Amino acid sequence: MKVGKNKVVTLTYTLRFDDNNGEIIQQVNEDRPFVHLFGNGTLLPVFETNLDGLDPDTQFEFGLGHKEGYGEFNEEAIIELEKSIFEKDGKVDEELLKIGNMITMQDQEGNPIDGRVLEIKSDKVVMDFNHPLAGKDLHFSGRVIDVRDASNEENSHGHVHGDGGHHH
Repeated sequence: MKVGKNKVVTLTYTLRFDDNNGEIIQQVNEDRPFVHLFGNGTLLPVFETNLDGLDPDTQFEFGLGHKEGYGEFNEEAIIELEKSIFEKDGKVDEELLKIGNMITMQDQEGNPIDGRVLEIKSDKVVMDFNHPLAGKDLHFSGRVIDVRDASNEENSHGHVHGDGGHHH
């Protein structure tokens, strides 16, 4: 059975910056493989395109330019916010508000958006709302371990159930 839409795909991979010699960003091995419902639009489109049609036990290797990955780094996504919005009961949570911390906030429409604390000023906090990999070229290498049909329940829920997946 080949990787394709509505298939549960189990794989390992190494994600690096730039190319096969770049710094390792993430490694997913056979002890805790990546198990995903393929073709439901939650992965980077070019990632899915490169895996589509592969058989189990097939090795893969491909690069993604930053435009195909997480887009350009956007200077306008670096924003100064009033420090007071981080207060709870009149006090700033010092554990939360540390340089480098990722904080989930809300955009203007109420959608969750993650921002990284860049700088803490006396009355302002500088946040970066770019994806951490924005502006970076990426390289994936790995192996397809297994491919199976997704159950009707998995397809209707939009995610994998059972081993490596979601448990209700």
